[in-house]
Amino acid sequence: MEASVDYPLLNAFMTMLWFFLWVMWFVLLFRVIGDIFRDDGMSGWAKAGWTISVCVLPFLGVFVYLIARGRGMGERDRRQMQRQDQAFRSYVQEAAAETPAAERTSADELAKLAGLHDHGDITDTEYAQAKAKILASH
Repeated sequence: MEASVDYPLLNAFMTMLWFFLWVMWFVLLFRVIGDIFRDDGMSGWAKAGWTISVCVLPFLGVFVYLIARGRGMGERDRRQMQRQDQAFRSYVQEAAAETPAAERTSADELAKLAGLHDHGDITDTEYAQAKAKILASH
């Protein structure tokens, strides 16, 4: 009970505030370091210089980086997200792509139909009707 008297609510609030500011500082620091290495337009010497300035004088280095190159950080993030989105979309299209209808042959369609019939997904009459329809259309 004495510990709660010695540590009032305002002090607990201030401790939490400082803790969250400390976490936010590290998030900002790692974001800046990640942006330094992600930038393809920056030379290796420039990356080394910014990294040294951020590590040696962290507060000053991060704030100067944000002032000098802060606008580009958002643009680089946006471009990276667009590249990732495009890569994901092309992967999904490749994975989900079947042979286009124009390139499908009747043999492909009959093989697919036979697979359905062998699996028991369609009955003998449905198989015969679908087979007749495929042979009539090609």
